[in-house]
Amino acid sequence: MAEQGFRIGAAITAAVLGLLTAQAPGAAGAAPPRSATTEITGPGKAAAARFVPGPCPKTMPEPIEALATARCGELEVPENRDRPDGRIIRLAVAVIPAVSAKPAQDPVVFMAGGPGGEVFDDIPFLISSGLNKDRELIVMAQRGNLYDKPNLACPEADRFNEAAVGLPSYAPQTERLMLAAVKQCRDRLAADGADLSAYNSFENAADFADLRTALGIKQWNVYGHSYGSNLALTYLRLHPQGIRAVALDSIAPAQYVSLPFAWAGAAEGLDYLYKACAAEPKCKSRYPDIERTLNQQVRKLEARPLTLNVQPPQGGDPVKVVLDGGALVNLLVAKAIPFKDVPAAIDELGRGNPERFAKARAAGSSQVIGQSAHGLTNSVVCSEWTPDHSESDLLKAGREAFPDWPDQVLTQAPQLAFQEQVCRIWNVPDRTALIREAPVSSVPTLFINGTGDMKSGASWAQKTARQLPGSTTVQIPGIGHWVVPQSPCGQKVLESFLSRPTAPDTGCVADQKWEPFTITPK
Repeated sequence: MAEQGFRIGAAITAAVLGLLTAQAPGAAGAAPPRSATTEITGPGKAAAARFVPGPCPKTMPEPIEALATARCGELEVPENRDRPDGRIIRLAVAVIPAVSAKPAQDPVVFMAGGPGGEVFDDIPFLISSGLNKDRELIVMAQRGNLYDKPNLACPEADRFNEAAVGLPSYAPQTERLMLAAVKQCRDRLAADGADLSAYNSFENAADFADLRTALGIKQWNVYGHSYGSNLALTYLRLHPQGIRAVALDSIAPAQYVSLPFAWAGAAEGLDYLYKACAAEPKCKSRYPDIERTLNQQVRKLEARPLTLNVQPPQGGDPVKVVLDGGALVNLLVAKAIPFKDVPAAIDELGRGNPERFAKARAAGSSQVIGQSAHGLTNSVVCSEWTPDHSESDLLKAGREAFPDWPDQVLTQAPQLAFQEQVCRIWNVPDRTALIREAPVSSVPTLFINGTGDMKSGASWAQKTARQLPGSTTVQIPGIGHWVVPQSPCGQKVLESFLSRPTAPDTGCVADQKWEPFTITPK
């Protein structure tokens, strides 16, 4: 099953009840007294979307403090806007109050990564980053997510992912087990009545457009990271009304994202790592051949995988892990090893000590069953990222990015193994011709990327900004995927942008430098 290839975040979940209290209709972030109705946006005959106030989700496994004072409820929309008389789905919403006693009248709405990532466990990161400092923060679970009705979780996939740490990454047995889990999940969701073709970025974008209208918000700001930036661009293109400003963190542009795109991002992030180490005297002296060592280890481990018994970093009994070339690449792209520790980890591996990578691999043996919406993941990936290229295109992109790596590794996109086969099972319509259109807009837009990002390379921001004349592009040295929670400077830039979208203060960026690399004794 596809991992959350464009998402990071610890599993922080919670249980608190809070009512979405009434405010005057039309006020920023206001929820109408009982329920609000708007005409559904998007294709098909008009139908009513409705916001219904209600208790906040009972999140798991720990309480999220911010939900104690949040106003919550559900947005009711048609599952498929081409079939407005069909099934109604309900999307969980929380409006978190501003810290300021005199907040701005334009709230910020957050679009989470994934696709399929659980948004409520992102709330602590958003609050610690100051997103609700001067304005309300609105989060909505994208259709099919945990706390939505229906929830397109695939516990079959979660259980496979737990077992996969002890399997060779791309072996036929691994493929069979994975595809069996995918089929079981799809069959179950379809039997429950889910229209899997309706879980896509077009419907997602229309959901957010309906939410703004249903909440009576005249104008708001959009902040999306990773897949959320992809969704935000689609939203900007199709539903520009009421958007004051758009902030895109770790851009994954809709017009470019595909499986070959993943190899370009990995190459850019690793190339930056090599150059950063070479520019730091201690790192250069201690790890002079880091690129060559990694290339050797990818080839060696793919030919002769290591099988180890390792205690997971979260504790518990040791588990069997298989460390091969594919696993090594996936761990690096997933940021399972902190950026500052990567040279040391690669050097240790080359010297016969695989502990850092093995422990990172073992961490996957414990999944939060049912938390991620793999159904949404597969519906988006299979309709928007996969159909417009061949397996040979993917291999070609891998060879161009990493000519020294074996084809067995390069035939699979990092964190998206066996996706062609998955999509034949998932069987949703090809939407690539529709999703590939770039937005052209004068809405102020901020691109904020980390140069250490191995999932979606920072250079994609410059490519995407060409169609957005009101844009500002910022790169934070040494930061990986999802910049703002990791970077105080990134937080300052975002705060300034939300206050003055056309003239944000980016001065702190010039003083930024990556955290010094870990230097181990020889």
